Amino acid sequence: MKCPYCGELESKVIDSRPTEDGEKIRRRRECLGCSKRFTTYEIVETVPLMVIKKDRSRQAFDRQKLLGGMLRACEKRPVSYQMLETAVDNIEQTLLNSYEREITSMHIGELAMAELKKIDEVAYVRFASVYRQFGDLNTFMDELKDMLSSRSQHAEK
Repeated sequence: MKCPYCGELESKVIDSRPTEDGEKIRRRRECLGCSKRFTTYEIVETVPLMVIKKDRSRQAFDRQKLLGGMLRACEKRPVSYQMLETAVDNIEQTLLNSYEREITSMHIGELAMAELKKIDEVAYVRFASVYRQFGDLNTFMDELKDMLSSRSQHAEK
């Protein structure tokens, strides 16, 4: 770390402690050239997740936008806000753990549908109908049939 007083590149850490919010590490250093002390802060470098939309444009991942879409799907359903917060946390953690910095909106939608399917089947169908843009009643019915057959297969096990 370069000394702000003399420009020396070598220093030693005298004291380290987390800041009150726990987001940074405060370090007291002593310059090995002039012996003056100075403070540095270490923070986690975050790289934003970028979403590749259907039109190939890119925008930063917006957790609130995802939560809003899932809230609309759960309107008038017995789903708590906390359940949706947890689902969005799961999705966000999955995205961060993938080490991909650019994710398609399609992938995010699939993750959201998987979470909603576990929470509430009606909300899942609502979300899927908007997300998959069912063109007609037949495609909507095909999705319902798939859901019902997977439910019956799951019940048989």
